[in-house]
Amino acid sequence: MSDDVLTPGRAAPGSAVVVGGGLAGITAALRLADAGLRVTLLEGRPRLGGLAFSFKRGDLTVDNGQHVYLRCCTAYRWFLDRVGGTNLAPLQPRLDVPVLDVAHPRGPRLGRLRRTALPVPFHLGASLARYPHLSLAERAAVGRAALALQRLDPADPALDGIDFATWLTHRGQSKRAVEALWDLIGVATLNAVAPHSSMALAAMVFKTALLTDPGAADIGWAHVPLGELHHTRARAALDAAGVRTALRTRAGAILPAPDGGWTVDVPGERLAADTVVLAVPQREAHDLLPPGALDDPGKLLDIGTAPILNVHVLYDRTVLRRPFFAALGTPVQWVFDRTDASGYTDGQYLALSQSAAEAEIDEPVSVLRERYLPELERLLPAARGAKVRDFFVTRERTATFAPAPGVGRLRPGARTRAPGLLLAGAWTATGWPATMEGAVRSGFTAADAALTALGRPHAHPLEEAA
Repeated sequence: MSDDVLTPGRAAPGSAVVVGGGLAGITAALRLADAGLRVTLLEGRPRLGGLAFSFKRGDLTVDNGQHVYLRCCTAYRWFLDRVGGTNLAPLQPRLDVPVLDVAHPRGPRLGRLRRTALPVPFHLGASLARYPHLSLAERAAVGRAALALQRLDPADPALDGIDFATWLTHRGQSKRAVEALWDLIGVATLNAVAPHSSMALAAMVFKTALLTDPGAADIGWAHVPLGELHHTRARAALDAAGVRTALRTRAGAILPAPDGGWTVDVPGERLAADTVVLAVPQREAHDLLPPGALDDPGKLLDIGTAPILNVHVLYDRTVLRRPFFAALGTPVQWVFDRTDASGYTDGQYLALSQSAAEAEIDEPVSVLRERYLPELERLLPAARGAKVRDFFVTRERTATFAPAPGVGRLRPGARTRAPGLLLAGAWTATGWPATMEGAVRSGFTAADAALTALGRPHAHPLEEAA
């Protein structure tokens, strides 16, 4: 199938156009095609995958950032299975996160957040009892806060109006406990520190991942470049499902058709469809929505964004003997070994994932190099004598929506006031923060709403898999 050949004219019965080729758009397109619709997927970039992609840097294949998922991310696991990539992004057998504190008064100390096979909440009890980065009193307070979290309903609108830090303070959490545990996890999953995080989203993350099922927080990540999963294999799945995929093709306008349905303007063409799924970032969606589609489209512009910075370092030798670790007492947050996935053969390639990076996102590479190379030497003694073959950064200034208190009232559902026009994207009202899981879930919801409106029988994919 060609990337560029599009057919204008009247909408064929059961036809759909999906605007946006990120995880949300790919998911919606696959679900609609699986239900028998004729689907066209439009993507302005020369690749699929949205903000989880790969690119070439010489002989190196680089992910724009380190993306992980958890065992509780059942929608993203469906996506991996649907594109034939489950074995390429395996999960840990059991949660095991090394946490290295280089600022401890008695020298660097390594702790671990590990689970056992015991039922919730006892599965983390042994790990918390031995966690060296908190005092005995702080560990006990963390346990009490976890039990309080377990009683919360993340869907309670009142929780969206308060920040996570305030809630933690009222539950006796020390500044150290926030830094060494709550923000260690929360910054990586929410892309914001506790004072800037909606309590509703924080409760959703911690309750779902840590307080529902013993294995819910087991971590998975791609052992191949993200582009292999989110572009190459996704494109093959779309082709096999009969989806026409047009890359380098941006929608210019979405307008109601005179005889019902919709028209989507692209350069030189006008596409007709019964259903349109708008799966693009919130600001782009705002600009494309026809008048009257939302009660208050200005709310989309009130959904803030948050950046993520990724630091990439290529050494001439192995300096890290584990796949990843988290760090305390340093600007470094999380460090991942990307050597094998990138194709690097002359040493070791480490990627530093720096979330909530507002203060650093526009720093020159030279400044970041002077800041982070010494920090890596503090964390990894083997790096002190190693030669740095390359140092570069990737910046996603609008990596996620900002999970600020009150964001829940701004996030729209999949349905608009215009019949046949749906919204998808991690920024919509999924109940999840801006994750790959949230993006796929939004694609499910938009496709289900479209199929229901068209009278097409269907079942939710996670119910099908049950």
